[in-house]
Amino acid sequence: MTILTTPRLVLRPFDPADAEDLFAVFGNPAAMRYWSTLPHASVAVTARMIEQSLAADPSQHAEFAIEHDGKVIGKVGLWQMPEIGYVLHPDYWRRGIATEAVQAVIAHGFETLGLARITADVDPENLASLAMLKKLGFVVTGQAQNTIKIGGKWFDSIYLELAAPDR
Repeated sequence: MTILTTPRLVLRPFDPADAEDLFAVFGNPAAMRYWSTLPHASVAVTARMIEQSLAADPSQHAEFAIEHDGKVIGKVGLWQMPEIGYVLHPDYWRRGIATEAVQAVIAHGFETLGLARITADVDPENLASLAMLKKLGFVVTGQAQNTIKIGGKWFDSIYLELAAPDR
């Protein structure tokens, strides 16, 4: 069981007991604005997401609950290796928490998992995520229209990539 720590955060595997805290994130329309699904309708939906994450193939997924001051406030990780993703409760935006969590997962991906690169798929309207990823060294590798349909609406993608150091 991998646990990553940063100055303010503990990134750890999900626990079924995290469902309530994570529903506060995944049920929040602002937090889910750029996520790949609609906001969760109930804690049960979030509990199923946790179960799926725990059952996922560890060679393809390395997902973590973001814990801050003893409370789970989001999710960060790699899935469909080497794609990174993250979501954070809006109460914790603009504090550098997402950056701190993503940096820890990037380090884990390169140093522990031996990835040659890490990719991201970001909605072009998600300016905060695009700025953060570029600040961390990600470069745009392409873009596409109508890449995912959520709630009957099509969304576009900007693709980014970060190469492992010294490769």
